[in-house]
Amino acid sequence: MPVPAEYAIFPALNATLNGISTVLLLIGHWMITRGRVAQHRLIMLTAVATSTLFLISYLYYHAHVGDVRFQGSGWIRPVYFTILISHVLLAIVIVPLVLVTLTRALRGRFEKHRAIARWTYPLWLYVSVTGVLVYFMLYRWFAT
Repeated sequence: MPVPAEYAIFPALNATLNGISTVLLLIGHWMITRGRVAQHRLIMLTAVATSTLFLISYLYYHAHVGDVRFQGSGWIRPVYFTILISHVLLAIVIVPLVLVTLTRALRGRFEKHRAIARWTYPLWLYVSVTGVLVYFMLYRWFAT
């Protein structure tokens, strides 16, 4: 079933926001490893804002369009669903992790921030990257 025209922009928008989040996460990590704390803070706040915009857009889209079925067949189906399931489960986990990580940084609890950021960063990065991958698999590579 094709996506209604008035909502057709949302999948690409959502993938773009996820892609931007991925780039921001990589830059933010690079900044903090170089000791550039102020730049790290700005980049990570931007990553949170971008991911928040993504989540709002994603929920709005799926509230109006519902589920979109994967059209691929054969060996790619289990690959897609493995990626999708891990993406969805970790996307649920990442929201509170990001909030706790962000709160600790903003309150100046940097030791606790670092301790949880070691988990938050790779999981958030995985969710962002697989979000883009799911978009391509669902809307571009195997769409009918």
